[in-house]
Amino acid sequence: MSSSDSSCYTVVFESSAEYPSAAELRTGLEKGSDEVKIDTLRKIIVSTINGNPQPTLMMPIIQFVMPSRNKQLKKLLHFYWEVCPKYDENGKLKQEMILVVNAIRNDLQHPNEYIRGASLRFLQKIAKDAELLEPLIPTCRSCLEHRHSYVRKNAVFALYSIYREFENLIPDAPELMYTFLIAESDSACKRNAFVFLAHCSMPKAVEYILSIYDSIGSLDESLQMSIVEIIRLDCKSDSAHRSRYIRCIFELLNAPSHAVKYEAATTLTTLTQNPEAVKAAASCFITLVIKESDNNVKLIVLDRLDTLRAKHGHVLDGLIMDVLLVLSSADMEVRRKAIGIVLSMTSSRNVEDVVLFLKKQLQKTQEADFEKAPEYRQLLIQSIHVTAVKFSEVAASVVHALMEFLGDSNNPSALDVVAFVREIVEKFPHLRATICEKLISTLPEIKSGKVFRGVLWILGEYVESVSDIQSAMREIRKVIGEIPILASEQRLLDDVNGEGDEEEEKEKEKPKAESGGRPKVLADGTYATETAYTSTSVARLEAVKAAAKPPLRTLILGGDFFTGAVLAAALTKLFLRFDEKTKDRVSSNTMRAEAMLIMTSIIRVGQSKFVTVQIDEDSNERIMNCIQTLSELESQPAVHEVFLEDTKKAYSKMLGAQEKRAADKKEAETTKTVAIQVDDLLSFRQFSKKTADEAIDYDEDVGRATGSGEVQEDFMSNLSRISQLTGFSDPIYAEAFVKMHGFDIQLDVLLVNQTHSTLQNLCLDFATLGDLKIVERPAVYTIGPHGFQSIKATIKVSSTETGVIFGSILWEGPNMSEACVILNDIHIDIMDYIKPAYCNEAQFRSMWTEFEWENRVNVNNSISDPREYLKHVMKATNMSCLTPEGATSGECDFLSANMYARSLFGEDALANLSVERTETGVTGHVRIRSKTQGIALSLGDRITMVIFSAQKDNKPLTV
Repeated sequence: MSSSDSSCYTVVFESSAEYPSAAELRTGLEKGSDEVKIDTLRKIIVSTINGNPQPTLMMPIIQFVMPSRNKQLKKLLHFYWEVCPKYDENGKLKQEMILVVNAIRNDLQHPNEYIRGASLRFLQKIAKDAELLEPLIPTCRSCLEHRHSYVRKNAVFALYSIYREFENLIPDAPELMYTFLIAESDSACKRNAFVFLAHCSMPKAVEYILSIYDSIGSLDESLQMSIVEIIRLDCKSDSAHRSRYIRCIFELLNAPSHAVKYEAATTLTTLTQNPEAVKAAASCFITLVIKESDNNVKLIVLDRLDTLRAKHGHVLDGLIMDVLLVLSSADMEVRRKAIGIVLSMTSSRNVEDVVLFLKKQLQKTQEADFEKAPEYRQLLIQSIHVTAVKFSEVAASVVHALMEFLGDSNNPSALDVVAFVREIVEKFPHLRATICEKLISTLPEIKSGKVFRGVLWILGEYVESVSDIQSAMREIRKVIGEIPILASEQRLLDDVNGEGDEEEEKEKEKPKAESGGRPKVLADGTYATETAYTSTSVARLEAVKAAAKPPLRTLILGGDFFTGAVLAAALTKLFLRFDEKTKDRVSSNTMRAEAMLIMTSIIRVGQSKFVTVQIDEDSNERIMNCIQTLSELESQPAVHEVFLEDTKKAYSKMLGAQEKRAADKKEAETTKTVAIQVDDLLSFRQFSKKTADEAIDYDEDVGRATGSGEVQEDFMSNLSRISQLTGFSDPIYAEAFVKMHGFDIQLDVLLVNQTHSTLQNLCLDFATLGDLKIVERPAVYTIGPHGFQSIKATIKVSSTETGVIFGSILWEGPNMSEACVILNDIHIDIMDYIKPAYCNEAQFRSMWTEFEWENRVNVNNSISDPREYLKHVMKATNMSCLTPEGATSGECDFLSANMYARSLFGEDALANLSVERTETGVTGHVRIRSKTQGIALSLGDRITMVIFSAQKDNKPLTV
C-alpha cells in the first residue's frame, strides 16, 4: 500500500504562527515530562493529519515515547500509528515499523486488561495493513481466552476486521468463533461473536440460532437484536427454516426490550402476510406506543402502524379501540397521528364505539386540569365531524353533543362545531328541525362573533316551519336586547346622568375648575381645556358602554357590524319564508316591522357615540339592501330567489367541490403507480419475494437509492444557469455555473487568461449579501498565457431570501504589478427553494392572522383575463392556489384567490390576489404574508420583476 492510498478522516486547524520546528519537537520528545510529551505528540498528530507527516520524528517517538507506561500517551501513540506514513516511496513497509509491531505485541500480552483491550481496538483501525498484522495473529487468538470480558469482546472484533480484509491470515475463523460462542458466557462477547458469524459465515450463524432456539426469549437484548437481523438476512433466500423463524419472532414480540419488540414486529411483517401475524405485529406496535415515553419513538412507531394499515386494509379494524388508547398521550402530534389512523380504520361496524369514545374524551377536556384541553378539544371535534359526515347513522347522536360547545371560550373549537353543524343540516334534511331547535336555544350562550355569524346563517337558511321561525325571532330579540338600540342606550345614559344631578349641582356651586397641567391642542390648532364636568361625562359614557348587555348587542356595540349585516340577512330570509307559509297578514306585518326596526337600529347606533368603531360602508350597504327588500316586498319578487335559494345552492356547490377534491385525492393515493413497463427486464427477486410484505434487503435498497436512482441533468437547463462574470475584453474572462444542491449553492467558475503573460498569485474573492455564507475560500492559482482554470466554491444558504454574490479577481501581472477585475453580481433565484404546498382554510386564516410581515404589490397589467393572471402569478412564485376551482370559475370582472407555498427551510408563504378587470387590463394588488421579512420581500420582488420584464418586452404574459 502506498501512502497516496491512505484515507484522511478529518482536518484539524493548526496555526502556522505557533507551530514549533522539528528540532523543538524532538527536544520535547527526548527531554520533556509526560505532560510535555503528550502536548508534543498531539501537535505531531495534528500536523500529520493536515499533510505534514514529519517522518524524521518517527524514531524519536519510538525511542522516547513508546517505552512510557502513561496510558494517555499509549492512547495518543495509537492515534499516531494510525495516521503516520508506514510505507516508503517504493510502497514497502518501513524498517522502523518492525519495532512498532513488537511493541504492539507486548501490549497485547500486557497484564493490564485496559491496555490489552485498547491495543485490540487499535488493530481494527489498521486492519488493511497485512504486513503489520500477520505477526500479531497468534497473540490476538490467545486474547480470546483472557479472563476479562473487555479483552475478549475486543479480540473478537479485531479478528473480524482482519478476517474481513485477509481471510488467508485466519482461515479457520468461522469455526474458531463458533467454538468461542458456544463456550462464552458474557452477553457482549456472545453478541460480537455472533455478528462475526453473521457477516462471515451465515450457515454457522443459522446453526447457532437453531442450537439455542428454545432459549432465545431469555437472551440479552443486544443478542436478540442480532438474531432478528440474521433471520431477516437469511430469509432473503428461500430458507428452509422460515416457519421456525416465524415462531421465534412471535416469541420475541413479548420481549421486555422495546427495541427488540419493534424490530421483531417489523421483521414479522416481512416474513409473512398471514392475518394473525399482521395483527400480532400491529398489537405490538400499539403496545409500544402506549408504553414508550419518548414522543419521537411514538411517532415513528405510529408511522409504521399506518403503513401496515395501508397495506392490509381491514385486517386491523378489530384493533381500533386499542389504537384509541394512544390518545392518553399528552403530546398533540402523537394524538393527531393516532386520530388520523383511527379515522382511516373506522368502518360501519365500529363507528359507534369510536364516536362514543371520542365523545367521552370530549367531556374530559372540560375538566380544569386536563392538559392542552383547547387544542385537543378542537382535534376531537374535527374528528367527530369527519366521522359523522362519512357515516350518517351516527350524525344524529353526535350533533347535539357537539352543539354544547358553541359557547366555548376557545373560538377555534366553536367554529369547528359551526362548520360541522352547517354541513350536517345540508346533507341530512331529516335532522334539520331538531338541530335548528337546539341552535335557537343555544343562542344566549354564544360569545364569539364568528360563531354568531355561522349560527345565524344556518337559522336563516334551514328554519322552515312557522312556529320555528317565530321561536327564532323571539330568541334573536333576547340576544340583541331592547330595541331601538340607540334609544335604549341613550335612556340608560340619561338615567346615569340623573343619578349624578345632585353631584353636578354641587359642582356648579363651586368656583370654576381651573384647568390643570398643560392645555390641550385640538386638530385645528386651537387650545382646549378639560374640566371636571367633561371628565365626568366621558366617565359616565364609558360606564354605560361597560354595563352588562346581551351577547349579540355587546358585539354590535363593540364594532362587529359584519355580524350585524349577517343578522340582517338572516332576518330577511326568516321573514320571506314566514311570509310564504302564513296567511296571517297581521303577524307577517308585525314580523316585518320588527325585523326592519332591528336593522335600522343597528345602522343608527353604528353612527352614534355608543359604539367603539363607526359602521363601515359595506355593512351599511348590506343592511340597507335588506331593509329595501322588506320594504319593496311585492315589487321585487326576483330578490326572494336570491335570498332563499341562491345562497343555499352556492353552499351545496361548495360541498360538492370539497367532496370531489377529497375523492380525487383518495383515488390518487390508492391508485398504484406503474413501477416497471411491459418491455422492461424482469427482476426475479420480485418473484421469489411475492409472499413478503416489503423488501428486506436493506443494503440493496440503499444501493439502488444512491446509484440507479440518480436523475440525469438536462444540458440545456444547465446552460441557462451560467452567469457571465466579466466582459470579453477584460484580461480575464470568467463565467460561473450556479448549481443548487439542497441547502448549498455550488459555483463552478471557469477563468480564461486572455493575455500573453503569466498571471501569478491569482485569487478569486467572493462576498455575499443576504443569508448566504461562504463555506471555504478558493486557493491561490497561477495561470499561463491563454490558459484555463476551473475553481469551485460552496456557499451555504440559511433562509429563503434574495441573495447576491459579488466579488473580484486579484492577480500579479508583469513586474509584480497588481491588477483587479470586478465581477458581475450573481443573483440567487429563491424559486429553487420554494415549493407549492397545501393547507385548509382554517390553517390559512390562522397563519394570515399570526404572520406579521406583509408585502403589498400593486398590479396594473394589460392582461384582460383575471384567471390567466392568477395562473401566471402561480407559475412565477411556485405557489399553489387554495381557492377551489368552482369559486374562480364563471364570468366575473373580479377575482380573489388565496395561494400558499412552503420553503425547504420550513417557512410558510401566504398570498392573496385581488384583481379587477378594467378597460386597460387587470388592476388590483397581491398581498404576501410570512413570518420572516425575507421571503415576503423576495416573493414581492419576484412578482414585480416578472411583470416588469414582460411589459418591457411588450410580450403578453403566457403560461
